[in-house]
Amino acid sequence: MTAVPPGGTGPPGGSDVPDVDALRAALDGVGYLADDALATALFLALRMGQPLLLEGEPGVGKTRAATALAEALGTTLLRLQCYEGLTAGEALYEWNYPRQLLSIRLAESRGVELGDADLFTEDYLLARPLLAAITHPGPGPAVLLIDEIDRADDEFEAFLFEMLAESAVTIPELGTRRAVVPPVAVLTSNRTRDLHDALKRRCLYHWIGYPDPRRVEEIIRRRVPGAADWLAARVADAVQRFRGLDLLKPPGVAEAISWTTALHVLGVTELDVPAAERTLGAVLKYAEDSDAARAAGLATLISRA
Repeated sequence: MTAVPPGGTGPPGGSDVPDVDALRAALDGVGYLADDALATALFLALRMGQPLLLEGEPGVGKTRAATALAEALGTTLLRLQCYEGLTAGEALYEWNYPRQLLSIRLAESRGVELGDADLFTEDYLLARPLLAAITHPGPGPAVLLIDEIDRADDEFEAFLFEMLAESAVTIPELGTRRAVVPPVAVLTSNRTRDLHDALKRRCLYHWIGYPDPRRVEEIIRRRVPGAADWLAARVADAVQRFRGLDLLKPPGVAEAISWTTALHVLGVTELDVPAAERTLGAVLKYAEDSDAARAAGLATLISRA
């Protein structure tokens, strides 16, 4: 994407959010509690027209930040989940081959012959997230979430860099499609591998760390509104203690929410060792981590702060 020069207004729709505080309030209105640093990063991505790379441990709210931004702006969210072996074609578009075949058979029954120009048209094009983001009609920009970019291959990362830089893609049969309203691109990474410097230079960057227990408590209250306040506080404190252990997968905000939900569904009225044992799989995802928690003493880990 092309950065807006100083004094510019950013992508269409960016001017609808006058400042960081307004965006933070809008995110709060859709249930996402962003600190000032994250709200600022999202605001700059919106107003400057640059992609935003969010890195952090799994479960800290990177993906949710992008979905909440789309909700706060009242715009379309287009999500591309990355994985090893993902190709540009799979992320961009594909042709509707069953429909093309049906058209060929229908034409044959009428004695008509169809050529490539008849079959490779907009009518047979199936847009995938990247093309859908480029061709989004507006009036405001779509939010393009490129989730877990670190899982994709180097070749796809290089292609993505070029696409974001130009806000355009070329379809051989139809020509180049250039964005009228460039999307707000949010890339997430769990940092399972290092991304290319070229991509990182093009992006704004923000690291989302584990929030402190009081912020986790507030997030839980928003995401599990039926849960008692004492339960949100106890879970937030316990999760903080779990992260102090040598675990394969320290629990993040997502696990804190899941654990609270499980305890609430079971009607737990006291977070004691039996309740923790019954629901440990909601917060710890490896048998080794559960064993480590038991060895450290569940009673101590879940005790009142």
